[in-house]
Amino acid sequence: MNGTDNILFDEKGLIPAILQDEKTGEVLMMAYMNSDALKKTLETGRAWFYSRKRKTLWQKGENSGNFQEVKEILYDCDGDALLLKVDPKGPACHTGKRSCFYRSLVAANDAGETSKLPDHDTNNNEDNEKEQMEKKENVEFEILEELVSIIDSRFNELPENSYVAKLYKGGRERILKKVGEEAAEVVIASMSEKRGDIIYEAADLIFHLLIALRYDGISLQEIMDELERRRK
Repeated sequence: MNGTDNILFDEKGLIPAILQDEKTGEVLMMAYMNSDALKKTLETGRAWFYSRKRKTLWQKGENSGNFQEVKEILYDCDGDALLLKVDPKGPACHTGKRSCFYRSLVAANDAGETSKLPDHDTNNNEDNEKEQMEKKENVEFEILEELVSIIDSRFNELPENSYVAKLYKGGRERILKKVGEEAAEVVIASMSEKRGDIIYEAADLIFHLLIALRYDGISLQEIMDELERRRK
């Protein structure tokens, strides 16, 4: 008997699968698998699911490049839910957010006033400060991920009036020319020692660098992984 023999699919042949970042523990998304999707996930090492609407298998990242590389698959005590620990190669959410779970549900009283859930820990000030710092870091990273997602959609859809689409159509030479121009602008701004100009030109450079990376099929996560490797 192997592990899959313990999996209990529902009456429609489906099982919910939750994706979790293996490094941070952050919950990224939830989708459904059938036996074929689970089999392909095990075979390829990337997350596959079953679309209840389209009635077909789909691979996360097949259009966007935001693959979810599966490192471990756990199942719960009842065998009717899966937990996939993954190495995300981009945002898990179609909105460009890192996680699909970015909206908060709060309780409301009869008067329509919202309130936070009760805090049962009276000695958690330090933990709260740490959590707030982590949230700020996540938001900052999410901005880049959203930008990458927008660039990706422009590459795929090629809207007529899109600046990004025009760069893409111009090919590598045109994109790299813009990267070079923006890098020079950062140098000039830095030499002038004008803080606002430096920030503005640096943002332009990062934007065009992301376009160049996307053109070569390099994800933002791969850059983060390389930076993390150098830090060790």
